[in-house]
Amino acid sequence: MIEMQLGGLGFDPKNMSPIVLLRDAEERNFLPIWIGMFEAAAIAMELQEFKPPRPMTHDLITKLIKELGGTVTRVVINEINDNTFFALIELTKGNGSHTPIKIDSRPSDAIAVAVRANVPIFVSEAVMAKAKMVNSEKDEQETKQFKDFVDNLNPDDFSKYFDER
Repeated sequence: MIEMQLGGLGFDPKNMSPIVLLRDAEERNFLPIWIGMFEAAAIAMELQEFKPPRPMTHDLITKLIKELGGTVTRVVINEINDNTFFALIELTKGNGSHTPIKIDSRPSDAIAVAVRANVPIFVSEAVMAKAKMVNSEKDEQETKQFKDFVDNLNPDDFSKYFDER
């Protein structure tokens, strides 16, 4: 497993689809994942510390886990098939069991939970090998383009999608 950090959130300039960008700590490997608008807004809301008057779905999930005595321990992007990513949200029970409970999830939902629970995000090495990622040791020009893209990412771009009722 490779620990990744949330490198940013933005729009694909080609089709204006939301993208979440994961990067490793050394900023050598980047993994873009195209996500839905609502999931992007949910991640952006948490990054901006925007608190809606009622809990959003990811807030509800995180609170349910906690109230039932569980703890979110990490998120794993564990599979990619036909350019579709799959993820797991890993939990532990409050009864002292060290056996993780693994919940299937879309990566965007898993990442939204991860930012709320302040837990690490991992990507399996198999996914990194299959995905259309960028490795700076292989392609410096493409890495520069991704770094420029990351530097210009702004969660404020999603503010018009926040439910302020």
